[in-house]
Amino acid sequence: MGFRLSAIVRAKQVLQLSPSATSQAASNVPKGCLAVYVGEIQKKRFVIPISYLNQPNFQELLSQAEEEFGYVHPMGGLTIPCREDIFLAVISCLSQS
Repeated sequence: MGFRLSAIVRAKQVLQLSPSATSQAASNVPKGCLAVYVGEIQKKRFVIPISYLNQPNFQELLSQAEEEFGYVHPMGGLTIPCREDIFLAVISCLSQS
């Protein structure tokens, strides 16, 4: 499955990307958003709109993560153990709709 690089760049612009750190307070997340940690080895923290949770593509991503890894969230927030480029492609599709 291929994704356009420009779509991934737009997704990075839409998301507020910050370094992954467990010490970041929940107050850094704006109202109507949630923090998710994405990555297979090195986790990065993304802040996304809560409305994405209702989208079928995002739900499929969560379902696949649950099937493969279960719901273990060592970072204290929602952890999605997938490649960052896949996550950005899904978010890019959601932000365009």
